[in-house]
Amino acid sequence: MTDGLKCPECNSENVYNDGSLWVCPECAHEWNPEAAAGDVGAGDTGVRDANGNVLSDGDAVTVIKDLKVKGSSLVVKGGTKVKGIRLVDATDGHNISCKIDGIGAMNLKSEFVKKA
Repeated sequence: MTDGLKCPECNSENVYNDGSLWVCPECAHEWNPEAAAGDVGAGDTGVRDANGNVLSDGDAVTVIKDLKVKGSSLVVKGGTKVKGIRLVDATDGHNISCKIDGIGAMNLKSEFVKKA
């Protein structure tokens, strides 16, 4: 029936085909096995920006929307360029450590920046 195909999220064997996607009824995960097979060798461990570009230490990025700084009244305006970023492993989603002029050291989420 599924030819040994399992859900990549919960490892369930109860998956079914829905058009071009496979669906797991247990965890509601949907995936395309052809696209997933192509990404395995592409080094998917990298941090990507809002446009899907791979980021690395020392890159310059641009903030794509206004971001409120938690615990203060400051705002990082969209279009702010940040130079010399460092990638960090953070469990809260803030995977970029940087210094912003006028604000200081802070962490950003990669989904709110684009590579400059």
